[in-house]
Amino acid sequence: MAATTGSRPLRIAIGGFQHESHSFAPMPTGWAQFARPGGFPPIQHAATLVDTMRTTSVPIAGAIATLEAAGATIAPLAWCFANPAGPVTPDAFERVTALLVAALSDALDEGPMDGVFLELHGAMVAVDFPDAEGEVLRRVRAVVGPNMPIACSLDPHANKTAAMVALSNVLVPYRTYPHIDQKQAGAQATRILLDMIRTGTRPAKVFRELDFWTPLPGQCTMVSPMADVMAERARLAEAPGIVELGFCFGFPYANFPGCGMAIAAYADTEAQAVEAADALARFITAHEAEFARGAIPAAEAVAQAIRSAATATRPIILADTQDNPGGGGHGDTTGLLAELIAQNAEGAVLALINDAESAAACNAAGTGANISLNLGGKSDGAPLSVTGTIEALTNGCFVCTGPMGAGNPADLGPTALLKVAPGVRVIIVTRKMQALDQALLCHIGVEPSAQKILALKSSVHFRADFQPIADSVIIAAAPGPVVADPSTLPFTNVRDNLRLRPGDNRTTRGGRRGE
Repeated sequence: MAATTGSRPLRIAIGGFQHESHSFAPMPTGWAQFARPGGFPPIQHAATLVDTMRTTSVPIAGAIATLEAAGATIAPLAWCFANPAGPVTPDAFERVTALLVAALSDALDEGPMDGVFLELHGAMVAVDFPDAEGEVLRRVRAVVGPNMPIACSLDPHANKTAAMVALSNVLVPYRTYPHIDQKQAGAQATRILLDMIRTGTRPAKVFRELDFWTPLPGQCTMVSPMADVMAERARLAEAPGIVELGFCFGFPYANFPGCGMAIAAYADTEAQAVEAADALARFITAHEAEFARGAIPAAEAVAQAIRSAATATRPIILADTQDNPGGGGHGDTTGLLAELIAQNAEGAVLALINDAESAAACNAAGTGANISLNLGGKSDGAPLSVTGTIEALTNGCFVCTGPMGAGNPADLGPTALLKVAPGVRVIIVTRKMQALDQALLCHIGVEPSAQKILALKSSVHFRADFQPIADSVIIAAAPGPVVADPSTLPFTNVRDNLRLRPGDNRTTRGGRRGE
């Protein structure tokens, strides 16, 4: 049945503003990072948004498909994404938000509007607005008024806040980490939005914060305890009257009081929402100690990978979790690469080192040339001196093919494959991207399944596309800002009585960690 109101199709505004911000990351996030992000489309304006985004794997693609199937009219606004890094600069935040709000104002002038869908991340920190999504929603709500329904998708790493819940009508996070259901989350949020418009009702909502953090490796939904938590979430969501039961894992690198795990339940009645939210909170808390996950020092991790690769018939995965470009790392620290070279890890490929200068030098030298570089280290001042042979060069453009990013266009700029030791090769790029898709290696002539060791700058997302071809996975702790134990960072502004380690009795006091 077509989505209509009276004699006209429903008209829905859609837009997106995605960033995951690490308060202590070495590089800020400015306009240029939204204009040309590695691994995702560049910033989209109204004229190009629908055609560009419908073939991607991000939530707004699910919203577009759902609205078109329902016969609704789409009023496109703007969409953008920047790879995780430091807080968003004031100019970038104001420019992107202004694009969204101005496009929304123009859309309202063009005709009646029935609702708004926004693709947000939920863990964005702007220099002037620590709860950045709360501020985006405040501005959107101010334009459309108190009665228009607003539905949003969220990344489950969102630091979901009371303001975000209050200023929207429903927030739908993805259910998976690695995030292989982004389109489904966008579609679900859109279906709820259409139901609100058709029925004229708004679900009751309840917000709950949990009082402990969990590190990124402990948040993977492919294994316990998070797999068990999400199964329980799904069971509770089947209760009568539940519209949405959203659990956000938190991104424990944001220095503001809203940082942490949170639940938002939406239901026909407040009592139903309270019951579901409290039941899920109890289940999560009962499994608290199980969320603790560690990482192996780089030297030990490489030695273990070499031993395993000697008899394995499939690749050994080394996850360079602390320089994860998907968590705020710049993708340019060289600690793991140095260990691979020092231990002559036969058949190893590292993806990737984000270093525009080195990538340009390789492209200028040409395939087959020998070259000496001070590689990487732009973010931490610790480059690695290497000499190697350039085996392949590309323009860094490809389309992702894996479960998480299928259809997403990547543009990493001039890219090189450099052999830096008898058994070690490294992919050098101009713009960073998390190593979450096999196409990153395939596009430069490296067949992932044929390698002995794959060293990937990623914490968990690599598992969606690489774990199926792997013999085993080793989480390595080499230098980088996405520390495996966030409690070691110098937080000054998180909320009181928050445990920064799962199962740890110590809490923060006055915004600082209590000892």
